[in-house]
Amino acid sequence: MKEKGTVLVPWDFSQIAEYALAHSALYAEVLGTEITLVHVVKKEKEVVEATNKLNTVATVTTKKYNIKTNVIVREGSIFNTITNVAEEVNAQLCVMGTHGMKGLQKFTGSWALKVIVDTKVPFIVVQSPPKNKSVREVVFPVDFRKEDKEKLAWAYYLAKFYGVKIRICKPEIKDDFMKKKVGANLRFAKKYLEERNIDYDITTIEGTEGFADATIKFANEINTDLILILTTKNITLQDYILGADEQKIIANNWKIPVMCVNPSVSGILGSFVTY
Repeated sequence: MKEKGTVLVPWDFSQIAEYALAHSALYAEVLGTEITLVHVVKKEKEVVEATNKLNTVATVTTKKYNIKTNVIVREGSIFNTITNVAEEVNAQLCVMGTHGMKGLQKFTGSWALKVIVDTKVPFIVVQSPPKNKSVREVVFPVDFRKEDKEKLAWAYYLAKFYGVKIRICKPEIKDDFMKKKVGANLRFAKKYLEERNIDYDITTIEGTEGFADATIKFANEINTDLILILTTKNITLQDYILGADEQKIIANNWKIPVMCVNPSVSGILGSFVTY
C-alpha cells in the first residue's frame, strides 16, 4: 500500500496562493495527509533565499492549521516542475490558485491549464478563499466523450471522504447521434453512483453560448462548492488559442473552485489510494 502522501500547493508568495493553502487545509485535514508547498525559481542561485522564505510560511501554516507543512524549492519551469514534484511526493491532490484569464493568457491559454494537462494527479484550481468549511455538493457535467466516465472515480473519492452530493448536469441535445453518446455516459454514471450508494440528482441545462457556460451558470445558481471536469485529451495549441471549454470553467467569473482530472492514456477509469 502506498503512503498517504500529501496535498501539494504551488506557492508564489501571492494572495491567490494563500487562498489555495486555505483550501488545501480543508482537504488535508479530512484525508489525514500533510501539506507540501512547492516554489519554482528560474535560477539555481535563488534556491537558498526562496527556501528560507518558504520555511517561514511553512512554520506559520503548521501552527495555523495544525497540519505538518513541508517545503520544496526547485529550479525549472512551472509547466513541468510542479507535475514532476506532484508525482515524486505521491500527492493525493494539488490545490493551485489562478488569477483567471488575463492579458496574454487570453491568447495563449490559461497558465493553470498548461500546468495541469501533463499530470496524473487531480488539480483543484481556486480563485478565492473557501466559502465553507467542507465540500458538500459537486457539479458533475456529463457530455458525449467516452473518457468522461473517468471522472466517476474522483466523484467516488469525494463522496467517500466528504459525503458530497453529486449534482449531475447534462446538455440539451437535439442531434440523435450525440444524444445517444450522452445518454450512454449518463446511464453509466447513474449505475456507478447507485452501486456505491452515492447521493446524486440530474439536471438538463441549456446554454446559448455552449455547455461550459451553461455549466458555470448552473453551478452558480445552486451555490455549489466544486465543479468536477475532465480536461481535453491531447490538448493542442489550437485548443488553447480558441479556448477549450475547461479554460472557461477554470477561470469562471463566480470563482467557483474546479477539480480537473486528466483522461488516462488507457481510457480506463482513474484509480486512487483508499485507506
